[in-house]
Amino acid sequence: MQRTDWRYSGANGNEIYAREWLPDNREPKAAVCIVHGMGEHGERYSAVAERLTTEGYAVLAHDQEGHGRSPGKRGHLASMETAVHNTGLLLDQAKARHPQLPCFLYGHSMGGNVALNAALRLQPAIEGLVLSSPWLRLAKGPNAVMKAVARLLVRFVPKLSLSTGISPDDLYRPGYDQAVTFLGDPLCHSSITIRTFHIMTDAGEWAIAHSNALRVPVLLAHGTGDKVTSFEASKEVAERLGDSCKFVKYEGGYHELHNDLFAVHLLNIITNWLGRRL
Repeated sequence: MQRTDWRYSGANGNEIYAREWLPDNREPKAAVCIVHGMGEHGERYSAVAERLTTEGYAVLAHDQEGHGRSPGKRGHLASMETAVHNTGLLLDQAKARHPQLPCFLYGHSMGGNVALNAALRLQPAIEGLVLSSPWLRLAKGPNAVMKAVARLLVRFVPKLSLSTGISPDDLYRPGYDQAVTFLGDPLCHSSITIRTFHIMTDAGEWAIAHSNALRVPVLLAHGTGDKVTSFEASKEVAERLGDSCKFVKYEGGYHELHNDLFAVHLLNIITNWLGRRL
């Protein structure tokens, strides 16, 4: 596959880092814009891009603010509006580069929350939305006391960094090389600010409550063994969406399904689902 990197001006005037993968020796039939999760970056979706480009898709992925090669305090989002706007700008980049092509939006974990909010708030011209293990709620959320303390802290020290508390064992099943890759990646981190936690928590609840306002088809995949984000929250969204959502339940699936033993099956599901919407 072919590869191009560039930066575009983001919502806060920051230069957002982006890359695009293109099929070899053929014109793409559609564009897929990927929004990555907390503590990672768009480059970690190169294997997903390799499969999608083989199927004839152009794949774009940016590094969200405070992540990867984009500027900002690690793990800090200024607001959900900023994250949503930067995602809308990524879709604009896809349209500018491929004005005749249909577009899809694909979000994983935190990126799933952002992508769902972008689809609801911006109502962009996309053919469909793919959500993988979205962070709508956490698998094990903080108790009421911790929430109260956090809401107090966010008023005074919104940029206070904390550890996400997520280890590779939470993301991957034993023996998977991705755990080593994640730990050795200098662009990955385990930081999240108090403000970002609140932004994602509130936006997740808002997205669940308003999900039935979506006007595009949705493919939603989640594993029952996810130790990071809530399978039940995804199930609730799928039930709210009804026939407009294809919900794929992976029994025992870990958080990063695209890096789990279900990866090939998931990518088959995704490519077939995308193809039926062209």
